[in-house]
Formats: sequence, structure tokens, C-alpha cells
Amino acid sequence: MMYLYGLALIALIVSTLFSLKKTGQALKAAWKLFLNMLPLLTIIIIIVSIVLFFLPENVIAKYLGTNNLIIAVIIAVAIGSVSLLPGFIAFPLCGLLLNHGVSYTVLAAFSTSLMMVGIVTFPLEKKYFGTKLTILRNIVSLVIAVIVSICIGIIYGEVL
Repeated sequence: MMYLYGLALIALIVSTLFSLKKTGQALKAAWKLFLNMLPLLTIIIIIVSIVLFFLPENVIAKYLGTNNLIIAVIIAVAIGSVSLLPGFIAFPLCGLLLNHGVSYTVLAAFSTSLMMVGIVTFPLEKKYFGTKLTILRNIVSLVIAVIVSICIGIIYGEVL
């Protein structure tokens, strides 16, 4: 993760060397966009935090560790789709769930939908991309999450 910050810093320096004025304008525009998104982003984080408080990992593992793989994948995709967690929290959570007996297929469904499908972020996306594109992006992301889950299940011998 740190290399990405380093890469971004290098790109910023290179951009500044080419055009200080354009880089300054871009940084001001990015800051304004961030400030405009901040109230909605704060509300989203508060809602997700409350939901995750009431659904600790052992409760999630109880429903995702079921013997019915199809039901578990559906639940995993649903939970992942309405959650909003950064990767540095999501992946250790998947490790805990794996230790609780949740299958790789279900973990793939959960983590992929968590990263790609944005039910909670829908109002924010709708504001910037429009309703039609936001719905389309979420549907495509959901389909991809299921496909990834099936592929992981095949690789680990849990499906077929």
C-alpha cells in the first residue's frame, strides 16, 4: 500500500515540474470535490459502523458458514453489497471468517461484492454518475462477484 502513496507522490512531483499552475488547479478541484463528498461519506461510514456493530464477525460467520453453499453465497453477496469496508479491514475479516469455517467460495463472494458493489454508496454515486449508470455498474459488479466466487469455488474444489 505504501508504494501506491509513493507512486502518487512521484506523479504529483512530475506533474508539478511540468505545470505548477495546472497541478495547483487540479489539487484545488480535487479538494473541492472531497469537501462536497465529505458529508455524505461521513453519513455512510456512520451507518456502516452501526450495522457492523450489530453484526460482529461471529454472527456473520454463523450465517456464512452454513452447509448450503448457494444460500451462503447469496448471504455473503448481500452482506458484502451493503457493507463499506476498506481492504485493510475486509481482508483480515475474511481471515477471521476462514478460521470460523467459512469456505473460500463464500469468502470470495463476500470480499468481491464488498469491494465492487455499492448499495450504501448508491446516493453518492447517483449524484455524480446518474441513476442509470450507477444501477448498471452495481449489477455488472454483482455478476462479476458471483462469477469470481464460482471460479474460486472450482479452484478450491468446493463447487462441482
